[in-house]
Amino acid sequence: MKAGVRAKLTEDTANSRGRAMEQVVATIVAQLEEDIVLGFINLRERLVEDALIERFSAKRYAVREALAQLARLGLVERLPNRGAVVRALTPVEVNEIYFVRELLEGAAAREVLRLASPKQIEDIKSVQRRHDKATKDGDVSAAFRANIDFHRAFFAACNNRELVETIEQFAQKAHGVRSFIITQQEYLERARAEHWGIIEALEKRDEPALLTICREHIHVAPRLYIASYRRRFPDPADAGATDRPAKR
Repeated sequence: MKAGVRAKLTEDTANSRGRAMEQVVATIVAQLEEDIVLGFINLRERLVEDALIERFSAKRYAVREALAQLARLGLVERLPNRGAVVRALTPVEVNEIYFVRELLEGAAAREVLRLASPKQIEDIKSVQRRHDKATKDGDVSAAFRANIDFHRAFFAACNNRELVETIEQFAQKAHGVRSFIITQQEYLERARAEHWGIIEALEKRDEPALLTICREHIHVAPRLYIASYRRRFPDPADAGATDRPAKR
């Protein structure tokens, strides 16, 4: 075998292994992300590497990379003598995240109202019908994924990839906040109704209604999270935090 051919085969094998590792890491990240937002893994619960290796039949370096990615997303943190744990945002951090979310999502909603095409609106409706079915079936995992897809489709219509990416990053930071209510059927029904309210306002090109629904849509979870956090983790440092992000 010629040296050039051998080198090419070695490179192809390395690339294949790299892609396989990336897929394993992505699978671990996606599943742990879902477990956190659905409350299957509790706030401040340890994420033990050996247990994750066994659960996902993965190599240690893949598990460590997945935990590192979750840490970059703000869902996991490493504590001295404890290792990786699910991050519990403080009330101050929650207020700051949701203040930024309101700014970003409000700006995007205005652009969606201005730019969304009839086809994009139909695509949003199509995604919402999947959310409807998941809600009706009480399938919280499918509802979680359909909810992400709904907001991704909606904000994509603003035609600003940087803005959409930043909105998604801050939504991911808030996954632990939503874990307190996302599995409740009442919340799923409310989210479903608000999604259709967003679509109706978009079709009518009603900016005040759209901005009001978008703002209220994200504020239920942080109020409940902060109240629960203060009961579970009393901390005088949080005394100055309000139960809702400051208005602009």
